[in-house]
Amino acid sequence: MKYECGFVENVRQWDWPSSPVGYLRDVVTAEAPRLETRFRACWTKEALHIRYECQDDHIVATMTSRDDSLYEEDVVEVFIDPFGGGTTYYEFEISPRGVLFDALIHNSLQGKIDVDRSWTANGFQAKVTPGTEEGWLIYEAEIPFADLEDVGVPEPGTVWHWNVFRIDDDREGVRHYSAWSPTGKVNFHISQQFKELVFVKE
Repeated sequence: MKYECGFVENVRQWDWPSSPVGYLRDVVTAEAPRLETRFRACWTKEALHIRYECQDDHIVATMTSRDDSLYEEDVVEVFIDPFGGGTTYYEFEISPRGVLFDALIHNSLQGKIDVDRSWTANGFQAKVTPGTEEGWLIYEAEIPFADLEDVGVPEPGTVWHWNVFRIDDDREGVRHYSAWSPTGKVNFHISQQFKELVFVKE
């Protein structure tokens, strides 16, 4: 399972439907979730760009400060492991209000997770706008390569590992968890389930 992430010169002029689309599934059962979530990604010389297209009929988002525990409410997330092995990776989150969370994760692969919220990607930014269809939200994230320590700019053919997630509360307060690569349980930090992010350039 892999996602081929295409190179673009100028993301602001990019036709997003030209990028391959990925779909999130229930994180436990791998079935279609209650609401649809699509994502697409591309890269420039400076950054990885991710666009989430989220059907949403009830928004829960009260937090306002960076690195608040956004995962306790509605949120989209991406975990990025440029190193391989799943023991060290980056976590990025965006709330429907456009509030950001970033952290460096150390994972023992035996159940011990260390979340370093003091780590900051200074250039990480995102915007959230209504979709053209009613009941949809569009999240657009920019993650500069310069902020990823000891990583550098990928070359065409470079392979990282990653996973894409969403948490959504419904009107009854039931939480719904979805993932591009389902983990089999309500736990996003199963890095053994990360799949390939392949940087391509035609």
